[in-house]
This record gives sequence, structure tokens and C-alpha cells, in this order.
Amino acid sequence: MARDSSDSAIEAEQLRLELRLLQLEAQSRAQRNFIDFAKYVWPAAIIGSHHQRMANAFDRVANGSLKRLIINMGPRHTKSEFSSYLLPAYAMGRKPDLKIIQATHTGELAVRFGRKVRNLMDTETYKEVFPDAVLKADSKAAGRWDTNHGGEYFAVGVGGAMTGRGADLLIIDDPHSEQDAMSPLALDNAWEWYTSGPRQRLQPGAAIVVCMTRWSTKDLTARLIKAQASHN
Repeated sequence: MARDSSDSAIEAEQLRLELRLLQLEAQSRAQRNFIDFAKYVWPAAIIGSHHQRMANAFDRVANGSLKRLIINMGPRHTKSEFSSYLLPAYAMGRKPDLKIIQATHTGELAVRFGRKVRNLMDTETYKEVFPDAVLKADSKAAGRWDTNHGGEYFAVGVGGAMTGRGADLLIIDDPHSEQDAMSPLALDNAWEWYTSGPRQRLQPGAAIVVCMTRWSTKDLTARLIKAQASHN
């Protein structure tokens, strides 16, 4: 017996509603959990156990329970995609008035990440998760842009000036190049820049995330750990 067309229409509508429910559930998880956000906006990402550990820490940063985080990881482990691309977008989505300073070893690379974050936040996929995080129309430069809620993003290279900038979240991703590891002067300059620059730009209750490959026993990670130990 041929199926009634009304039955087919009912089943099609039921399937549509079920798919919509799954999408809404995925969006809800992405609003609350970094790893689910990563999967939603980057479906092709291959998630490993180290990504899950990073995601758990980033969630603690985003909810305010973790203020200082250092992640040391070798090259080619997707650490920069997580810390410099997805984390700023996730944090800004959860709190559109957030002020973020993003730093890496060169200004060009920092601006490149700023462009990626900005472009992600302008996608429909991102807006499905965080509809309130809207970029300000007259402030969309790749390394320096604002949201309609007063949020600010500023990309800077190590050694760069940050006059007039403040940070609720400071992200430092690979402050040293591999070549810097061979130069004690470059390592000293990075530390001097950190102590006199971004650290002085922190808002009350601000968080710092340092994600880097270790190249030297005198790198930023080593000096931060030493400075922390001296205060304990």
C-alpha cells in the first residue's frame, strides 16, 4: 500500500524538529564548555587528550576560578589554535565586555591571530553560539577591534607598546622564537617587556594564560615560576 503523503510530511517534520533539538543542545554545550565550542566552530578538529586538559583549564579561566595558567607543549600540538584563536573567541563570547591583550613573539603573528579571531566571530556559526558578542562596525582592524558591549581585543608582539590598554585576560603565546633561545639578550628583553608592559596593564582580577614551547631554562616560563616561588 502506498504511504499517505500526510504521513511522510509528519515524519519529515519530526526529523526536522529532532535535528533542530540536537543543534540547540550542541549550541548550549558550546556556550558552557570550551571543548564543545571548539568542536562546534571547528568540526574538522582532531581532539586529543592534551586538548581536553587544555580545555578544562580554559574553562576555569573563563569562569574566573583560575587566574594564572602556564601550558608548556612542543610544536605542532595545536596549542596556538586553542590558546590564540579559539580561547579569545570563547572568552569574548561568554563575556562580550572583556578586555583581551594577545601577545606572541612578533607583532605580525599577533595580528594574524587577531584577524582569525575577528573573522571567526563574524561567522554565522559563531553567532549561533554567542549571538550577543557583536563586533563594533567602526572598529574591525585585524589586531585591534571592539565589541558593541565595550569589549576590546588588542594584538601585540613581544616588545610592542600597549599605551592606554588594559586587560581582563592576557594571553601570551610563544613569546620566544626558536632563535631567541640562543640569545640571552632576547630572553632578558622578553622578561623586561613582560614585567614593565603587559603585567602592568592587568585589570583587577585579571587572568594570565601563557602557552609556549620551552627552548631555554631562562625563558619566560622559568622566570615566572621562579618569581612565583619567591612570593610564596
